[in-house]
Amino acid sequence: MKTLLKNAKILSMKDDRIREGHIVINDNRISEIGPQVDLNAKYDKVIDCEGNLLMPGFKNAHTHSAMTFLRSKADDSALHDWLFKEIFPRENNLYKGCVYELAKVALLEYLTSGITGVIDQYFFPEEFEKACKEYGFRAVNLIMYDPESRNKETCYELIKCNEDKDSLVKAVIGLHSEYTPTDEMFKTTKELLDETSLPFYTHLSETAQEVSDCLSRRGIRPMKFFDDLHFFDRGGAIFHGVYLDDNDIEIIKNRNVIVVSNPASNMKLASGVAEIKKLLSKGVTVALGTDGPASNNALDMFREMYLVTGLQKLVLKDPVSIPAFEVLKMATINGAKAMNLKDADTLEVGKLADIIMIDLSRPSMQPINNIINNLVYAGEKDVVKMTMINGKVLYYDREFFVGEDIKQLYSRVQKMTEYLSVIKK
Repeated sequence: MKTLLKNAKILSMKDDRIREGHIVINDNRISEIGPQVDLNAKYDKVIDCEGNLLMPGFKNAHTHSAMTFLRSKADDSALHDWLFKEIFPRENNLYKGCVYELAKVALLEYLTSGITGVIDQYFFPEEFEKACKEYGFRAVNLIMYDPESRNKETCYELIKCNEDKDSLVKAVIGLHSEYTPTDEMFKTTKELLDETSLPFYTHLSETAQEVSDCLSRRGIRPMKFFDDLHFFDRGGAIFHGVYLDDNDIEIIKNRNVIVVSNPASNMKLASGVAEIKKLLSKGVTVALGTDGPASNNALDMFREMYLVTGLQKLVLKDPVSIPAFEVLKMATINGAKAMNLKDADTLEVGKLADIIMIDLSRPSMQPINNIINNLVYAGEKDVVKMTMINGKVLYYDREFFVGEDIKQLYSRVQKMTEYLSVIKK
């Protein structure tokens, strides 16, 4: 399959320059890029970009996709009460099969936001993998050992996808947090990490209470706790990282750990504002995530980009604290790094064709003074005209191409939601 995307503005993300040109895709990889492409060659598919912007897709480096059934169900609560009184009791109702359907609603929303890859952490990861492969969506599945539902052998089955270099879904090992696992879960997870040589991923230092409780329980902070156990010896990522001290940051830097910030979720739950400028100044890689649709409630990378820089400017009283291009890097290149997607971070020959088209004719993109600033400060889902993953167009001009009757999907999910949302006594 040979595809031509012609007459485009191109932001490769190798630098902040926007160039005029065309992109040729052979099957799932970019084969040509630039102004010298032969427009008269034979192509299976030609899309005239009409001067719109092509750029790498956004990478949502932390989410819980199937939590769509809890969207707008448990709002206006503090994190601890939200988790233990509203979320965990309803998650006890989840059953195999529903995660597959619930996740697909999230995948559709990712496509509308120009998100071409996610790191997902949730129950029944095999169901999430099934949904991604059906739709043609790229993802990293965070596998968590659980003696009651996912033994060590099952974990190994779920990471077999890593053996296929062309698989859309890859897997890593992780835990929910420092405060939920048992000692046996910590022990077996460490064994899995050592046996697979995979990086480690977890929620960490999301709230002041989490850190305080860890200090009371263990006498050390969460980052130090995991580091003492050598969980991050092969890198990985922490989700949130709102309350990190200088020693935490030193460990993060030394272990090549990525901090995935979730500004909308942290703001809505009043968890706090991560010190992004400080992390960047220390050489820490920062990526962006939406968190799940229960705490955000939108799966919208444009909102995350605006908030991650806007909140820093407000808290630091520094309007130049994080420039727009640095934010775009968080949403694209740094997210790809968190996903270990070395060939889906920029638009270059040989890289995967995970490409989005930004409709520059939308009112929020006009007039054009600075396209990069427009994306970060004025952008919204409305400007995403096309989302392509692995060389296939899955979303174009507000229409999905995923082989699914969307209205029927919504109907099935609504029925599931009504059942799952009842807290059983």
